[in-house]
Amino acid sequence: MANTVNMLELVSDPQNVSKVEPFVEGLVDRYQIQPEVYGNILISLTEAVTNAIMHGNGADEKKKVKVKAEPRSNKIAFLISDEGPGFDYSNLPDPTAPENILKIGGRGVFLMKQLSDLVVFSDNGSTVEIQFSV
Repeated sequence: MANTVNMLELVSDPQNVSKVEPFVEGLVDRYQIQPEVYGNILISLTEAVTNAIMHGNGADEKKKVKVKAEPRSNKIAFLISDEGPGFDYSNLPDPTAPENILKIGGRGVFLMKQLSDLVVFSDNGSTVEIQFSV
């Protein structure tokens, strides 16, 4: 795998979430991403970018969200960063708890953790790294 870095920078407008799919599609051939992993990457990145735009940056179009893809040995890592203050990622409600089952929202981080090999928050929660085996 080449050590090329791929970057997507988005203005914090919810409509820009639609740019995640063409970004991921552009990586499929380059990093031999299999169809079963592609879907997991797409869902995880869509959730992370949505969270960054809506919660991190408060849909403030003066703020940006950056998505960086980094190939690593047998893995691809995505770093998603926003310009917000961060959040307490260690104290999220369990979306599978009975009181949360019918709530709209609150499943993004849960989905990212279920669909990827590793999720790591940094910068007080304003950056998330999501890793997938390829």
